[in-house]
Amino acid sequence: MSQPHAAPSGAAAPDAPAEDTPPPGAAEPARGALPPLFARLERWTREQPDETAVKAADGSLTYAALTARTARYATALARAGAGPETPVGLLLGRSRESVPALLAVWSLGATAVPLDPAHPVERLGGVLRDAGAAVLIAPGTPAGLEAGGAALLTPREVRRGAPGALAVSVPAADGCAYLVYTSGTTGRPKGVEVTYRGLDTFVEALGGLGLPAGGLGLNAVSPAFDGWLWCTLLYLVHGQGVALADLSLEGLRQAAAEGREALPAGLRTVSLTPSLLAAHGAGIGSAEVVVVAGEACPAALAERFAEGRRLLNVYGPTEVTIAATWADSRKGDDVTGIGRPLPGYRAYVLDEDLLPVPAGTEGELYLGGPAVARGYRGRPGLTARRFLPDPFQGGGSRMYRTGDVVVRRADGALEYRGRRDDQVKVRGHRIELGEVERVAAELPEVVAAACCPLAAGQSLGLAVVAAPGAGPAELVARVVERCRKLLPAAAVPATVRVLERIPTLSTGKADREALARALAAPERPAGADAGGGGASPSERVVMTVWAEVLGTEVAGPEADFFELGGHSLAAARAVSELRRTTGLRLGLGALLARPTVADVAAEIDRLAAAPAPPAGAGVSAGATATASVGASAGAEGA
Repeated sequence: MSQPHAAPSGAAAPDAPAEDTPPPGAAEPARGALPPLFARLERWTREQPDETAVKAADGSLTYAALTARTARYATALARAGAGPETPVGLLLGRSRESVPALLAVWSLGATAVPLDPAHPVERLGGVLRDAGAAVLIAPGTPAGLEAGGAALLTPREVRRGAPGALAVSVPAADGCAYLVYTSGTTGRPKGVEVTYRGLDTFVEALGGLGLPAGGLGLNAVSPAFDGWLWCTLLYLVHGQGVALADLSLEGLRQAAAEGREALPAGLRTVSLTPSLLAAHGAGIGSAEVVVVAGEACPAALAERFAEGRRLLNVYGPTEVTIAATWADSRKGDDVTGIGRPLPGYRAYVLDEDLLPVPAGTEGELYLGGPAVARGYRGRPGLTARRFLPDPFQGGGSRMYRTGDVVVRRADGALEYRGRRDDQVKVRGHRIELGEVERVAAELPEVVAAACCPLAAGQSLGLAVVAAPGAGPAELVARVVERCRKLLPAAAVPATVRVLERIPTLSTGKADREALARALAAPERPAGADAGGGGASPSERVVMTVWAEVLGTEVAGPEADFFELGGHSLAAARAVSELRRTTGLRLGLGALLARPTVADVAAEIDRLAAAPAPPAGAGVSAGATATASVGASAGAEGA
């Protein structure tokens, strides 16, 4: 490994914290001596030190301040014993501190382990122990977290340290840059080890996109998801500011309570899953570039958001360093497909004998190139099954078996057709249905369990068969409690039912399509009013919309949106559809604060009875905030 190279921080912005003012006379690094990401950071710090680099609810950092804050974290980490491949847990949520902490880990050649404070502490502890984290950067240790001996380093301690220049070590190419934990069929997450070679390859590919410098780019992804890395790197590479936003249920509630927009104003670039884009697209009018990733993009949604702006449809598994292919409207690509490989990446469409299939024929997608990850941490068997020798390159190179079915079109672009296995995408998160089933089946009262995506596609359903003597209501409550304790929010089933048997295929495997239909069928207590006969007209409207959005029966006016399986994305869609149906400016905050059918219907009645504003009257700040949440009717269902 080479000697550290000092990267200058540039002049501090007038509003930068005094402690992040770089020392005078910081040495210039030799050009070309820095890894690609830090070469970009050095450039933007030198050329636009006063431009916003990070914007979050707890404050902002200019490029000068970001580089200086990164140096502080690097110094503190080094004193804590962090060095090449030392696993460092990052539990900072969507704080402005999250970006310099990540960069500091990479400046030392250490291994970043991104975490989401919203995940259950049992899951966080399991990840930290599996990763062997030596240091945990967090404001404090969450109650109940067993971190496996990781030393706590707080942002407060870091900011108290002496300022200095940022020294960047050139890491070993095969060293592990970060560990991202994805859903695993064994019932516990599996850690993907991504190398510094892969990170450099990805950053170099990003640089070829040619986004304009300056302005803000939206990062609304879970901090534990490699989509968070995509957003952060995409914007920093191009000299834009990373605008950290929270579109989770709690984030939306907080924004509504504070009377502010859920999305930052003045966004220049936006990267969202198609589902989030459909729900929140009305709030991104200023965006010049829109990136969709994480899910298949419906043609209607792509057409809507490509109009008058640049649209990219990006595809890629965690195992091949975040992204692997993209379609770019600026190049004339069909953005309903997933396009072509990034520079430095290779894509093969193969049959079961690992032979290429003709254009227009379905095959499984395999990805090769230097961005292929090392494998799964501590899982040599699984690594050997998914990371195979690349027969088309040789020389010890490998390719990753994605499990995705694609077609190579005549022009060489790829079209996504679905999955070969039981992995699904829920709100942009990869989930193994087997993991959910195993978590439920570990309860002694559960004889069998089967999980499936519900018809709406944004949540899961789970059916369990009870052991003799187990009460159905009590068992459902125990299953839900266990899932919430051990699984991330997107993997917690929205509907849990006790069935006499699991529907099966002729192979004996669970028939997930039949299961989805069974879980969508009404389940009413004896004597319940099946049609909501006592409901008012407004309550009936609300019940109809909720049933469509949630894919489940809504029994009556006392039904609670979130107890029915609602989540932040479903809430935005429900409000959007109610606005379209009623023609009223219903606010998202009304549903978040009082989520029963009766409460929302009462708000609709109140809005309907209110006098219309005078012609030309301005819209209040609160109304503007609520108006930006929903999507147009044409984008619903994406």
